[in-house]
Amino acid sequence: MSLLQGSLHTLLIDSAALRENPLGDPSRRELPVYLPPGGATPGMPVILVLAGFSGVGAGQLRGTPWEPSLPARYERMLADGQAAPAALVFPDCFTRFGGSQYMNSPATGRYEDYLLQDVLPAVERQFGIGGRRARRGVMGKSSGGYGALHLALQHPEAFAALASHSGDAAFDLCYRGDFPRLLAQLDRHVTLEAFVRAFEAAPRKSSAQILAMNVVAMAAAYSPEADENPPFGVALPVEARTGRLRPDVWSRWLTFDPVERAAVYGEVLADFALVFLDAGLRDEYHLQYGARQLAEALRARGVAVQHEEFDDGHMGISYRYETSLPLMTRALSR
Repeated sequence: MSLLQGSLHTLLIDSAALRENPLGDPSRRELPVYLPPGGATPGMPVILVLAGFSGVGAGQLRGTPWEPSLPARYERMLADGQAAPAALVFPDCFTRFGGSQYMNSPATGRYEDYLLQDVLPAVERQFGIGGRRARRGVMGKSSGGYGALHLALQHPEAFAALASHSGDAAFDLCYRGDFPRLLAQLDRHVTLEAFVRAFEAAPRKSSAQILAMNVVAMAAAYSPEADENPPFGVALPVEARTGRLRPDVWSRWLTFDPVERAAVYGEVLADFALVFLDAGLRDEYHLQYGARQLAEALRARGVAVQHEEFDDGHMGISYRYETSLPLMTRALSR
């Protein structure tokens, strides 16, 4: 980070939205904000950069000798004249289950409100930037890509540009393959509470455990239910013993599928300055098909979508921001 020409600031947000959240997660969180060389200027765009499942915003600030951090990538694009100046904001929306999908849920807390009512106002007030829809964008990858889609579809009045890299979509394809992983953990631990406690106690989280916990996190976002799986209040989409799909619960998940949402009211994105979607052709969660379906559904509702595919999988694709950041920063600077 010492080689950056811009500046990195860390705000402390005491969040009213996250206070007394049901999982007991912190309501006071650090908020890294990157400003480009020259600092903040009036009207500078503000871009939320959302981390994937099990990640936090600050993770984008760490690079390696082979893989530059996101601010370092961005400064290279600025120096080459590809991108326009903007503030990059890296929120922490981590939960006990590994992520919130950037949504409000009675099972996890009000993370959507946290971003809109706490994070954006704090950044805009502190630096005198953004301040209106035309200067705000949201982007992310994986669950962060889903968060960008969710926030844009749910609050089109708040943003004017979105980019989703391998964002969760076409739930039948991207989630159902992991249901047996959670079932295996429930066979072993009997209850969801016992699995969560075993997960937290494990000195090393295995891939099988993480993929099972991912299903729990999605259920907490899409199908909270106060009377199920105490103390968490989460309805699972499958029967624990038989693995049968629970149609009533699964239908609740599908109402949050971006493909389904786009088919119903995708036109809310029609006046966005940028709607960017991509996914790798070898995505392990089959999200290339979700991106294709979503692009078709949005175009059918009159949305100009920029949709790309690339020869890679789901992991280690931060370099794709080198495609979306120039597009977004220029779109928000017009």
